[in-house]
Amino acid sequence: MIQRAFRAALLPCLLFAASSASAAQDSVKQLSEPLIIVVGYAPGGATDRAARIVADSLQDKLGVSVLVENKTGAGGRIAAQHVKNADPDDNMLLLGNPAVMVVAPLVFESLPYDAKNDFQPVSMVTEYGFGVAVSADSSIKDMKGLVDWAKTHPKQFNIGVPATGSLPHFFGLMLAQQIGTEGQIIGYRGSAPVITDLIGGAVPVAIDTLDVLTRQHQGKRIRILASSGEEREAALPDVPTFKQAGIDLQASGWNTFFASSAMPKDKAEMLGEVIKSVTADPKVRKTLQDGDLIPVSANAQETGKLVEAFRAQWAPVVKASGFVVTK
Repeated sequence: MIQRAFRAALLPCLLFAASSASAAQDSVKQLSEPLIIVVGYAPGGATDRAARIVADSLQDKLGVSVLVENKTGAGGRIAAQHVKNADPDDNMLLLGNPAVMVVAPLVFESLPYDAKNDFQPVSMVTEYGFGVAVSADSSIKDMKGLVDWAKTHPKQFNIGVPATGSLPHFFGLMLAQQIGTEGQIIGYRGSAPVITDLIGGAVPVAIDTLDVLTRQHQGKRIRILASSGEEREAALPDVPTFKQAGIDLQASGWNTFFASSAMPKDKAEMLGEVIKSVTADPKVRKTLQDGDLIPVSANAQETGKLVEAFRAQWAPVVKASGFVVTK
């Protein structure tokens, strides 16, 4: 999950959440129009669910309507472009993840936005891990079985992911590299369709965030073979980590609010403080945890440091993979 250095950096955030919330609420009266949260994925996925949980409480804090808009397509990049083009006086935020803000700038030859210069960090709100899964009816029972099957059936080794260019997409490439055979990534428009095809047998293997996979695994509709954290997930005691299963992989992702660089900095910082106070609230944290999401509380400055640390960690890995999208 999130690196230990990240956790250390976030500890002071929780201690000062109450005072930050008070200061932020003194300035929220600046907002007189609804706040729009733009999500680049279909309803039901980790990013969408985090947006809606935070939006419910944020509405009370801001005193204006908070609306979630799903602008799907291009692995979240259409949503990013939309928010990039926001006017300075627009109340609009992107809830983005590493696929859009870290990986895409490294693997796409052409992007309609500059992740560093067109946006400013506002607040990191959740983190999440990944899992690789097969249908409950699959003959593949564990990671060793998957490795053996992939090597003997390389042309059938199709891996479903919730979006082309997403972090699960990139994680799938790393998995195939570790296994030693080339996997074909099949990109979908969200988590729901990839899970439907996995259960139905249209795709033999899927990689997605654990919050999406866990309930299906517990309901015995799919079988998670491994998870990407440092330790086994509490909700999945029967599922080993990739490293425990003999695959040298470990990774995590996050959901973070970003504003267009055109938004006045003081307004973005104010929103960051208010969102931080929301995710520090015990009731909101429990709701996120009940939804298999791990809450993070961070304001704009703290979030900027966390995102840059993530970039520094992953940029060498992404570049070394040689994966480039030319279209």
